[in-house]
Amino acid sequence: MTLPGARIVEIKTTLAGERKEFNCELLKRAKGEIAMIYRMPRDIQLEDLLLPKNSISIGYFWEDRAYNAYHWIDHQCQTLALYFNICDNTHISTDQVAWRDLAVDVLISPDLRCRVLDEDELPDDLDRNLRAYIETARDALCADPGRLLSEFEARRRELLPEA
Repeated sequence: MTLPGARIVEIKTTLAGERKEFNCELLKRAKGEIAMIYRMPRDIQLEDLLLPKNSISIGYFWEDRAYNAYHWIDHQCQTLALYFNICDNTHISTDQVAWRDLAVDVLISPDLRCRVLDEDELPDDLDRNLRAYIETARDALCADPGRLLSEFEARRRELLPEA
């Protein structure tokens, strides 16, 4: 059994086959899902959102969902944003979580603005069924941003109650 605080590697593979790895800290593991922390190594600008160096990304991964989620919080545990990657082929093992990034992302800010990002990165010749999978996931994520924000803030309180 892996204990919370153990190191775990997130492995993301893009549609084009590019592979990126991120060293993270395990928060919670259950059958088919995992939560972990990654600290921003530097300031990161995404759209109009600044993720300051050392802000926290709580990553949630499920083997049976069409997305993973990152709850970005500041050092006072205030929500900076929710960020969803539409994905498939998520596999969780003892020391890693691997998934395929399907390019399209959904960014939800604390004021409940929901923005769809990177749809222009989908190849023109993308399989029809895969495109429909992506569009269905996108639409589901954008349907109720307030519910998602409440859900992930509750998850954060459960995982980091002292914050």
